[in-house]
Amino acid sequence: MTATTSATFLDTLTVGRQSAASTRAIRVLSVLFIAVLTAAAAQISAPVPFTNVPFTFQPMVVLLGGLALGSRLGSASQLVYLAAGIIGLPVFAASGVLPPGALRLIGPTGGYLMAYPFAAFVVGYLAERDFDRHYVTSVVAMAIGLVVVYGFGVVWLAFFARTATQAASVGLDAALLTGLYPFVIPDLIKLLAAASILPGLWRLTGHQRNLT
Repeated sequence: MTATTSATFLDTLTVGRQSAASTRAIRVLSVLFIAVLTAAAAQISAPVPFTNVPFTFQPMVVLLGGLALGSRLGSASQLVYLAAGIIGLPVFAASGVLPPGALRLIGPTGGYLMAYPFAAFVVGYLAERDFDRHYVTSVVAMAIGLVVVYGFGVVWLAFFARTATQAASVGLDAALLTGLYPFVIPDLIKLLAAASILPGLWRLTGHQRNLT
């Protein structure tokens, strides 16, 4: 496998553009599109018994955004998403128990949310090394990104999260029980399905190539 950087899927959409302005516009719109898609995925949520962490489709959008846009732009899309939530736009998952706006970041789900730019960067970094062009390597890249989300989320939930009724940390065992174990199987199923999207797009556009 080569260590050199390869074109991302977004890069192929801007190849041959005569105007630098049009290339920039496509990149900006792509970042905004993934940010909006992340917000939309947050609205498809369901409560999970025994935990304040809801089940959402956001992680898959974050990981797919990293695969499609690459490290810098994938990360930027999630920073835009978080910024929108911090200023009070209704982009976070609807909840009767989680705080709104910027306070959401100090609550039980804050670690997962703050992990999104890092997870997108890692997955995008791997995409720039052709991990997005084949199903198996896409699964690997997305799985690594999911570990980043889980790592940030569980550590935050265990030691730093605060709510109106909770002044002390819950500890690692409780965080694993409420913030990891209920989500592993559903997220892996979603990941195995979503990992086929970028390789499929590469094949459709005729840019598929073998790893070397």
